Amino acid sequence: MPRVVLAWSGGKDSLMALGALRADPAYDVLGLVTTVSAVHDRISIHGIRRSILALQCASLGLPCVEAVLPAAPSNADYERVWAEALATARRQWGGFSGVAYGDLFLADIRAYRDRQLGALGLATHYPLWLRDTKALARGFVAAGHEACVTCVDTTLLDGAFAGRRYDEAFLDALPASVDACGENGEFHTCVVGGPLFAQAIAVTTGERVLREGRFQYVDLIEAR
Repeated sequence: MPRVVLAWSGGKDSLMALGALRADPAYDVLGLVTTVSAVHDRISIHGIRRSILALQCASLGLPCVEAVLPAAPSNADYERVWAEALATARRQWGGFSGVAYGDLFLADIRAYRDRQLGALGLATHYPLWLRDTKALARGFVAAGHEACVTCVDTTLLDGAFAGRRYDEAFLDALPASVDACGENGEFHTCVVGGPLFAQAIAVTTGERVLREGRFQYVDLIEAR
């Protein structure tokens, strides 16, 4: 049985990958590894607060190791902190043979991960690879999973979609040019509840910030 860790973004694709791994008796998921921005104190790209990450991990019943990125990280910085985080995970959780990802169809990203992990002596696993993204998206919603859109690339999708619930209405409103799972970077999400969570995370939306002139972020704040 492969002992693996899951690369965790805090979003829906990571959650679907976790569900697929847990449904397959061939896998033993030891924990999560995620990249965090030291400057913004949030999960990289998705913009999810560390406090919400902690709630996600507690509700999923899995430990997490953070790969903390410096300001304006280079690719070399990313690879260094990712390798260090995996080494920390190995020390904390014992040996494991590979890392699982929620990637769907971008072959160049997969090839990069394969090279990166191969250099560390680890295998890569892609439990959602080449699954139909429209079916995945509808299935995610139908299964009762809950997520909010935290970031939109406004060159690909109207920024007004940021902050919305990822639900049937959201999917129905997407332009035909936008992938239902946002695999081309059109949008990113934060999972807050559903059948894999012991307890849903109540959140409210806060400040809206446009970064780099194109990425519309909406702050999610855990409700008190």
